[in-house]
Order: sequence, then structure tokens, then C-alpha cells
Amino acid sequence: MSMRSINRKDFLGGGLMLLLGLGAAFQASHYELGSLRRMGPGYFPLALGVILAVTGSLILLGSLRGTAAGVAAFAVIGRYGGLLPATFVSVFLAALGDRKNTPAAAGALAAAMTLVCLVVFWWLLRIELPLFRWG
Repeated sequence: MSMRSINRKDFLGGGLMLLLGLGAAFQASHYELGSLRRMGPGYFPLALGVILAVTGSLILLGSLRGTAAGVAAFAVIGRYGGLLPATFVSVFLAALGDRKNTPAAAGALAAAMTLVCLVVFWWLLRIELPLFRWG
């Protein structure tokens, strides 16, 4: 993978967001988290850190347009998020690789392909990958 196929600004910015998010989540985990009904002082910073890390990861993966960003996203998200989120994100990233596509067009294509994936792989072929998964 050469640096010519990587959008350097997005790669560095996404990496920085990922590191900051992980750092914030790690630091917040030292505080009492509580529960959703009774949030502790670490709950909100942990949630923001995780959101920042996920956003940074998506930006970082999006910077790899000329490489296998869609495949890598499917592998990681499929393992921890399930079939439907993995399909949506990988198709969305692949569609954004074409400069002619807008984010809305990429989202519409990703939603349509996720529906096709649901019907073909999960319903017809009965693939054992769960539709959604947390962790």
C-alpha cells in the first residue's frame, strides 16, 4: 500500500481522533460508570470517547480508498457488530471510493445492498453470522 493511495489528511486526522477517543474512554473507565438509569461521572465521557474512536476509525478507513478499506471494515465490523452493519459500512466505504458518488448516493446504495444481503445470505442461504452483535 503506497502513500499515494492514502488520503494523508484523513488518515492522520482519523488516527488522531481514534487515539483521542480511546484515551478518553480509557480515562473515563477509571470513574464509576453507573447504569443507564443512574449514570455515574464516567458514563458520559466514556460514551463520547467511544463515539470519537468509532468516528475516527471510520475516517481512517475512509482514507484508504485505493486499498481494501471495505474488506477490512467488513472483517472488523462483522466480527463485533454483525452482518448488517458490516455490509452497510463496507458498501458505503467502497461507494465513496468513486468521486462521482455523493454520501447520500453511497448511503442509498449501502442500504439497498444491505437489504439484498439480508435476503440472500441470511434468509436464503442461512449464513451463521448474526445480524447484529454487541462486542
